[in-house]
Amino acid sequence: MSVSELYSQYTRVWIPDPDEVWRSAELTKDYKEGDKSLQLRLEDETIREYPIDVQSNQLPFLRNPDILVGENDLTALSYLHEPAVLHNLKVRFLESNHIYTYCGIVLVAINPYEQLPIYGQDVIYAYSGQNMGDMDPHIFAVAEEAYKQMARDEKNQSIIVSGESGAGKTVSAKYAMRYFATVGGSASDTNIEEKVLASSPIMEAIGNAKTTRNDNSSRFGKYIQIGFDKRYHIIGANMRTYLLEKSRVVFQADDERNYHIFYQLCAAASLPEFKELALTCTEDFFYTSQGGDTSIEGVDDAEDFEKTRQAFTLLGVRESHQISIFKIIASILHLGNVEIQAERDGDSCSVSPQDEHLSNFCRLLGVEHSQMEHWLCHRKLVTTSETYVKTMSLQQVVNARNALAKHIYAQLFSWIVEHVNKALHTSLKQHSFIGVLDIYGFETFEVNSFEQFCINYANEKLQQQFNSHVFKLEQEEYMKEQIPWTLIDFYDNQPCIDLIEAKLGILDLLDEECKVPKGTDQNWAQKLYDRHSGSQHFQKPRMSNTAFIVVHFADKVEYLSDGFLEKNRDTVYEEQINILKASKFPLVADLFHDDKDSVPSSTASAKGSSSKINVRSARPQLKASNKEHKKTVGHQFRTSLHLLMETLNATTPHYVRCIKPNDEKLPFHFDPKRAVQQLRACGVLETIRISAAGYPSRWAYHDFFNRYRVLIAKRELANTDKKAICRSVLENLIKDPDKFQFGRTKIFFRAGQVAYLEKLRADKFRAATIMIQKTVRGWLQKVKYRRLKGATLTLQRYCRGHLARRLAEHLRRTRAAVVLQRQYRMQRARRAYRRVRGAAIVIQAFARGMFVRRIYHQVLREHKATIIQKHARGWMARRRFLRLRGAAIVIQCAFRRLKAKQELKALKIEARSAEHLKRLNVGMENKVVQLQRKIDDQNKEFKTLSEQLSAVTSTHAMEVEKLKKELAHYQQSQGGDSSLRLQEEVESLRTELQRAHSERKILEDAHSREKDELRKRVEDLEQENALLKDEKEELNRQILCQSQDEFAQNSVKESLLMEKELEEERSRYQNLVKEYSRLEQRYDNLRDEMTILKQTPGHRRNPSNQSSLESDSNYPSISTSEVGDTEDTLQQVEEIGLEKAAMDMTVFLKLQKRVRELEQERKKLQVQLEKREQQDSKNVQVEQPKNDVDLDQDADLAYNTLKRQELESENKKLKNDLNELRKAVADQDTQNHSPHSSPDGYSLLLNQLKLAHEELEVRKEEVLILRTQIVSADQRRLAGKNTEPNIDARTSWPNSEKHVDQEDAIEAYHGVCQTNRLLEAQLQAQSRAHEEEAEGLRAQVEALKEELDRQQQTFSQTLLLSPEAQVEFAVQQEMSRLTNENLDLKELVEKLEKNEKKLKKQLKIHMKKVQDLEAIQTLAQNEKRRHELNRQVTVQRKEKDFQGMLEYHKEDEALLIRNLVTELKPQALAGTVPCLPAYILYMCIRHADYVNDDLKVHSLLTSTINGIKKVLKKHNDDFEMTSFWLSNTCRLLHCLKQYSGDEGFMTQNTAKQNEHCLKNFDLTEYRQVLSDLSIQIYQQLIKIAEGVLQPMIVSAMLENESIQGLSGMKPTGYRKRSSSMVDGDNSYCLEAIVRQMNSFHTIMCDQGLDPEIVLQVFKQLFYMITAVTLNNLLLRKDVCSWSTGMQLRYNISQLEEWLRGRNLHQSGAVQTMEPLIQAAQLLQLKKKTPEDAEAICSLCTSLSTQQIVKILNLYTPLNEFEERVTVGFIRTIQAQLQERNDAQQLLLDYKHMFPVLFPFNPSSLTMDSIHIPACLNLEFLNEV
Repeated sequence: MSVSELYSQYTRVWIPDPDEVWRSAELTKDYKEGDKSLQLRLEDETIREYPIDVQSNQLPFLRNPDILVGENDLTALSYLHEPAVLHNLKVRFLESNHIYTYCGIVLVAINPYEQLPIYGQDVIYAYSGQNMGDMDPHIFAVAEEAYKQMARDEKNQSIIVSGESGAGKTVSAKYAMRYFATVGGSASDTNIEEKVLASSPIMEAIGNAKTTRNDNSSRFGKYIQIGFDKRYHIIGANMRTYLLEKSRVVFQADDERNYHIFYQLCAAASLPEFKELALTCTEDFFYTSQGGDTSIEGVDDAEDFEKTRQAFTLLGVRESHQISIFKIIASILHLGNVEIQAERDGDSCSVSPQDEHLSNFCRLLGVEHSQMEHWLCHRKLVTTSETYVKTMSLQQVVNARNALAKHIYAQLFSWIVEHVNKALHTSLKQHSFIGVLDIYGFETFEVNSFEQFCINYANEKLQQQFNSHVFKLEQEEYMKEQIPWTLIDFYDNQPCIDLIEAKLGILDLLDEECKVPKGTDQNWAQKLYDRHSGSQHFQKPRMSNTAFIVVHFADKVEYLSDGFLEKNRDTVYEEQINILKASKFPLVADLFHDDKDSVPSSTASAKGSSSKINVRSARPQLKASNKEHKKTVGHQFRTSLHLLMETLNATTPHYVRCIKPNDEKLPFHFDPKRAVQQLRACGVLETIRISAAGYPSRWAYHDFFNRYRVLIAKRELANTDKKAICRSVLENLIKDPDKFQFGRTKIFFRAGQVAYLEKLRADKFRAATIMIQKTVRGWLQKVKYRRLKGATLTLQRYCRGHLARRLAEHLRRTRAAVVLQRQYRMQRARRAYRRVRGAAIVIQAFARGMFVRRIYHQVLREHKATIIQKHARGWMARRRFLRLRGAAIVIQCAFRRLKAKQELKALKIEARSAEHLKRLNVGMENKVVQLQRKIDDQNKEFKTLSEQLSAVTSTHAMEVEKLKKELAHYQQSQGGDSSLRLQEEVESLRTELQRAHSERKILEDAHSREKDELRKRVEDLEQENALLKDEKEELNRQILCQSQDEFAQNSVKESLLMEKELEEERSRYQNLVKEYSRLEQRYDNLRDEMTILKQTPGHRRNPSNQSSLESDSNYPSISTSEVGDTEDTLQQVEEIGLEKAAMDMTVFLKLQKRVRELEQERKKLQVQLEKREQQDSKNVQVEQPKNDVDLDQDADLAYNTLKRQELESENKKLKNDLNELRKAVADQDTQNHSPHSSPDGYSLLLNQLKLAHEELEVRKEEVLILRTQIVSADQRRLAGKNTEPNIDARTSWPNSEKHVDQEDAIEAYHGVCQTNRLLEAQLQAQSRAHEEEAEGLRAQVEALKEELDRQQQTFSQTLLLSPEAQVEFAVQQEMSRLTNENLDLKELVEKLEKNEKKLKKQLKIHMKKVQDLEAIQTLAQNEKRRHELNRQVTVQRKEKDFQGMLEYHKEDEALLIRNLVTELKPQALAGTVPCLPAYILYMCIRHADYVNDDLKVHSLLTSTINGIKKVLKKHNDDFEMTSFWLSNTCRLLHCLKQYSGDEGFMTQNTAKQNEHCLKNFDLTEYRQVLSDLSIQIYQQLIKIAEGVLQPMIVSAMLENESIQGLSGMKPTGYRKRSSSMVDGDNSYCLEAIVRQMNSFHTIMCDQGLDPEIVLQVFKQLFYMITAVTLNNLLLRKDVCSWSTGMQLRYNISQLEEWLRGRNLHQSGAVQTMEPLIQAAQLLQLKKKTPEDAEAICSLCTSLSTQQIVKILNLYTPLNEFEERVTVGFIRTIQAQLQERNDAQQLLLDYKHMFPVLFPFNPSSLTMDSIHIPACLNLEFLNEV
C-alpha cells in the first residue's frame, strides 16, 4: 500500500505529547505526498496541525485497529512501535486490571500496588501442565515454561527478574519459587520446598528496607538456584548475593529506613530473652532514626520478627545462634550511639569510659572494653622500621566507626546467607536446576555514586545477553520456517561494557588509583578524562571536574566521583578487626577469621559432596591483614558478575521485566512518563524494534484460513490444500511480495499488513450485513403469502394422509410375517450349531489334557535336574566362600593391628600432654587418697559389725536347732510322759523363741543405729569434700599466681608443641574428610545404581522416614541381626546384594536397636523361667511325703536360710551403695580438674542413690512388719488353742485334773508344726516375690543407667559435630525414638487384636455349643414324642430340588477366587444375568452359613475382598473392569442386606426369597467393609473417567467450532497456541465427548450398575466438565467473546439434550452446569446501560462477584462491530454486587468429589433360578 492510502481521512495516528508522552489523533483529510503538515482532530475534538519534516519525511506512527488493542502479546500488534506498546499496556492495566503482558519472550509485569487474588493454589494447579500460550500471561506461566523445558530438553533454566526499586521484582521471584515448590515438591519428607520458601522472610529481614520508592525494597541482588533430581522433584537450593548496600546501615535519607531486622528486633525488645540486649524504641538509636518516621503503614514489625525467628528455626539455626545473631545486630545499634568527644586541639578525640552504649557493645560482642575504647579513637601506622599509634580527628573516628558497623553487618549477612545455603544444601545428586535472578534494574538519580555505577554496569551485561538471545531466537525462527534471512541491525552495547571493564577501563583505573597511597577521587576523575575523552560512550560535564557521564543503553547517567575510592576500598582498620577476632563468643570470632583458616574446610566440603550445586562464592570474605593483596569491591563485583553471566549463558533464560506504574505507590494508577522510561531501560522496546525490523506478525496457515475465510472466493474453497488457498489469497490481496513470506508452518507479515487485512475483513462483513438486512426484509414480505398457501396445503395433507395410513398398515403386516419366518429359521439353525460345537469342545478337552500331561512330565524331569544342579553349585559356592572368608580375616587382622598402633601413638601423645597437670595436682591426689582410706576404714568397721551380727544369728540358729533336737529326742524316749511336762517344754521353747526374737530386734536396732551413723558419716564426708573442693580452688588460684612467671618462660615451647599437634590433628582431619568424601561419593553412586535398577514407570520413592517392612521381612539376615558398627553393616549389605538390601539405613539401625531390646527381654524371660522351674521343683520336693521330724527340720532350716539371705542381701546392698558413693566421689574429683565438666553430676547421682536406698529400706521394713505380725498371730492362735481347754477343764470339767492322752498331744503338736510350716512357706513365697520385684527394679535401674550412659556418650559425640550435623543427628535420634515407640504400640495393638480374636472365637464356640445343645434337646423331645405314638408311620423319600446354595471344598477356595474374580473378564459374561459373580459368591456364603462354618465364611469373604482389590489395582485405568466390579460389589452388598434376616430389608422379598436368608451368622461388619470397598471403586471409576475426558474438554467446549464460521482466530503473536494446529492430537470436538459418555453409559448399564449410582457418576462428570471449562474461561482472554459464548451455549444445550435422551436429567448434572450456563449468557448479554448491569446481577446468581468481574475484564471483541466493556460498567456491576456474601474464590475446584450414596436395591431373582455358565470353569461347585 502507498503512503497516501495509509494516511487517508479518518486514519488514526500517534503524535508526541509532553504530558502523556503519546496522544491519539485522527486525520481530517487525506495526506498527499509533499504536504508540509497534517490536519488532525484530537480526542477532545480540538483541531491541530501537525508539521512534517520535509527532509526526513517522518510521518506520525499509525494506530492499531481497536480489535488488536488489549492483546496478551505485544508482538501480535500489527503496528509495532513505542506508542502502540505503551497504549496496549495502559489499556490492559487500567481497563482490564491485567498486570501481566507478553512481549515476545519477555513477560512484562506492572506492579498494581494492591493484593490480587491470582496467586492461590488453585491458580497454580490451573497453570500446571499448560503451554505458555494457552493461558493468560502470568508469572506462573513463565515458571511452568521453565519447568517444562527443563524436563523436556534436560537443560538448566534461568528466570531473570529485573526492574526498578518498587517494581515488584522480589514478589515476582517469590511467586516463581512458590510455583516450583508446589509443582516440584520434594519426593521425601525433608520439606526442602518449605525451607526454600522459608528463606524469603530471613533475606527480606536482613536485606530489605523501606525507600522512597518501595516499602520493601531489596537492597541486594540474589540468584537462587533450585536443584531438581531425575524425577524433577526439588532436592535443594543455593543462593548467591550481589552488592549489599552497606551504606544504609549507617545512613538513611529522609522518609527511608534501615534494614527491617533492626526495627523488628527493637519491636521485640520487651521479650524476656532479649532483656540483655538493652534495646529500647528505634527512635532512641542514631542508625534507625535518621529517616524520620520509623514505622511502615500496615506492617507489624513484632509479627514479622516472629516470622523471621520461625524461619530461622525451620532452616535449622539453633536458638543459641539466633540469640548470637540478635546480639550482633543490637551491638551495631549501640555502636551508632557511642558519643565521641573531640579534644581541644581538634586532631584527637576520645570516648567516655562510662559510655553505656560502648559497654553494651563490648558486652554483646564479648570484647575488651578498654581496647575497643582505645582503638576507636586511634589507628596504627606501620612502616618498614617502626610502628606508630596515631590519634584521629572527630570526622575520621566517625568514619571509622561507621565503617566498622558496615563491616560487621556485611560479615553477618554473609554468614546468614552461608547458613541458609547449608540448610538448603542436599547430598543427593542434582540432575538439573532452575535459577531465579532477582537483580536491580537500571537506576539514575540526581546524585549517582558507586552503587549506581555497579548496578548499571550489571544491567549493561544483562542487556547484552538479552539482546543476543532475542536476536538468536529471531534467527532460529526464520531458519526453522525457511524464510530468507536478512541481517537485522540491533543495538550492541559491547563498547560501553569495554569502557567499564576492559584493560585501563573505568574499573581498572579505579583499582589502580586505590593502590596509590594518596590517591583521590579528583585524580581518578582526571585520569578518566585523559584516557576516555575520545570514547563515544564517555563524556565530561561542562560545569564539573569531579563528575563523568556514561552513555548507557537506556540513558545517559552522570556519576559524581566523590566517595568512589573509599567505597571501592571498603577500608576497615585492622586493629578493630583483631579485637573482634579475639571475642569470647565463637560466632563473633568466626565472622572475622581470615580466608586461610576456612580454606581446608571449604575445600573439604566441596570435595565431600559431588551432588552439591557447585557455585563459587559471589562475595569472598575480606582479608584485612594484607592490604596489598586485598581485592577491591569493584574487582569482587566484576568477578561475581562474570560468574553469573557464565551461569546464565549455560542456561535457557526467561525474562520478567517489572514496571513501576507510578512513584506515589497508588493502586492501578498509570504514569506514562515513568512507564516509557522503564520500557526503554529494560529492553522491551528493543525487542519490539528487532521484531518490527523483520516480520513481526506471524500466522499459522490454519489460523489464517479460519480468520480470513470471508476474503476467500468460493471457487478457491474447493481446494483441500489450505496452504495453497492462503498463497493465492495473499497474492491477490497484497500486491507487494516483500510484505509477506511463506514459511513451513506460518505466514510472516511486515508491520501494518495485518491491520490492512483486518480492514478488508471488516469491509467484507459490512457488505454481508447489508445483504442480511435486505434478505430479512424480503422474508417479512413472504410471510403473508406463505400463510395463505399453508391453509390450502392443510386440506391436501389430510386427504393424502388417509391414503398413506392405509398403505402403511398393509406394509406393517407383511413385515411381521417376514419376521416370524426369520425367527423360526434362526432357532433351527442355532440348535444344529450348538450340537456341533458341543462335540468339538469335548474333543478339544481330551486333546488338551493329553498335551498338558506331556508338558507336566517334562517339567518334572527338568525340576529334578535343577535340584541336582542346585546342590552341586551350593557346595562349590560354600568352598569359595570359606576361602574368601579366610582371606578377609587375614586382611582384617592386619588392618586392626595398624589401627591399634595408631591409637597407641595417639595415647602416648596424650599422656605426654597431661603430665604438667598431674604435677600441679599431687597434693589433691593425696587428699583424695586419704578420703579413700577413711571410707575403707568405715567399710571394714561395717564389715566387722556385719560379721558379728551373722555370728550371733548363727549361734541363735544353732541353739534353736539343738533345742529342737532335744525335744525330738525327748519325744522319742519319753513317749508315755504326761501332757503337763510336754506343755512345760513347749512353754520353755516358746519363751526361748521370744528371747531370740527380742535379741534379733536388738540386733536390728543396733544395725539401724549403725546405718544412721554411717549415713551421717557420709554427709560429713560430703561436707568435707565440699570444703576440700574450695581449698583446691583456692590453691589453684595461688598456684596460678605463682606460676605466671614460669608460664611466660615456657609459653614459647608449649605454643610450638601445640602448633605441631594442631598441624597433625588438621592433617588427620583432612584425611578423614577425604575418606568421608570418597565413601559418600561411593554411596551416591550405589544409590543411583539402585534407583536406576529399581526404577519403573510411575514409580515414586517412599519418604525416607517410612520403612518398607514388607521388603525387609524377606531378608531377615539384615533386619534381625545384631550389627555392631557401620562397617559390618556395609559388609552384610554387600554380601546380600544391593537390590536386596534395605535402602533406609536409619530405619535399619532402629530395627537393630529393637532387636537388641527384644534379645534382652528374651534373656530376662529365660531367667524368670528358670526361677519358676526351680520354684516348681522345690514345691514338688516339699509336697513329697516325709515324716514329722524331717518336716520340722526343713522348716527350721528354711527359716534360718531366709534370715541369712536377708542379712547377706542387705550387706551386699550396703556394699554396693558404698562402692557407688566411692565412684561418685572419685568422679567428682576428676570432674573438678576438667574445665568443661558438669557441676551437678555428683549431687544428681547422690540423690538418686539416696532415693533408691530409702525406697529399699521402706520395702524391708514392710516385709519385716508383715512377718512379725504373721508370727505373732500364729503364736496367739496356738497359745489360745492350748490354754483355753485347760482353763475350761479346770473350772467346769470334772475330769480337768486328768492328764491328756499322749496321742492327742502328739496330734496337737503336729498341727502346730504344720501351721508353722504353712506360715514359713507363705513367708518364703512372699520373700521370693519381693526378691523378683527387687530384681526387676534393679534391671530397670541398670537399663536406665545404660540409657543414660548411651545418651551421655551420644551427647559428647554430638558436641564434636558441626551445628548442621548436630541438628541432623538430633532429628535422627528423634526419629529412632518415635520408631521404637511405634513398634511398641504396634506390638500392643497386635496383642489386643489377638485377644479380641481369641475372645470372639470363644464366644462363637460357646454359641455353637448352645445351639447344638438346643438342637439335641429338640431331637430328644421329638424322639420322646415318636416313642409315644401307638402306631408306626412309613416315610417316603422325596426328590430334593436345588435350594440356591453352592458347596465347595476348602482347598478349592483359591481356584474359586481365581476363576470368579482375579482372572474373570467382563466380556465372558456378556448375555448372562448381570452381576452373576455376586450371586454365585452369595450362594457359597449361604451354604457355609447353612453348615455353620464360620471359618469358611470369614475366609471366603476375606479372599473375595482381597481379590477384588488386586484386580482393581492391576486394571487401575480400565473403565469397563472398574464398572464391572463396582456393580458386582454393590450387588453382593445388596444380597447380604436382602437376605440378612433384618425385617427392614425384607419388605420386598417373596416367600421363596425369605427361605434364602442366612440362619446362623450376622455379617453386619462385612457389609460395612463391602460398603467401604464400593466407595473406593466408585472413586477409582470417577478418576478413570475424568482422566479420559479432561484432555478433551477445553478443545471441545471452547476451541472447536461447533457452529461453523461463527468465530475467527485473532492474532496471537509470539506465543502460539498448541491447540491451533490443524491436525494436532489435541483437537477434539463435542461429538468426541458425547461418544465417550455414551460408551461410559452403555458399559455401566450393560453390567447392571444401579441406576442411582449411574446418575451420581454423570453428575460428577458434568461438574468436572463445568469446572475445567469455566476455569479455562476465567484464565484466557482469547475465548472471552460473544462468539465463544454462543458456541458454549450451543455445546451446553447439546449436553442437556444428551442427558434427556439417556433419561439422566434427574441426576442433578444440569444444576452443576449452572455456573457455565450463566458464564455463557454473560458473554452474550448486552453490557452498556445500568439496566443491563441489573439484568446481569439478577441472572448470574451461581457466579461469584470475582468471577463476574473477571469475565467482564477479559471480554474481548473479535470483530469491528463488537464493543468493549467500559470500566464504568464494571464499576457499576461491582457496586451492585457488594451486598453479596459469596466466597472470594476465582476458580472452581475441579478435583471436588460429591459424596456417593448407595441406596438399597433388592433383586427380584431367586437363588435357585440362577444358572452358572460353563465358561466360568466352576465344575467343582456342587448344587445343594
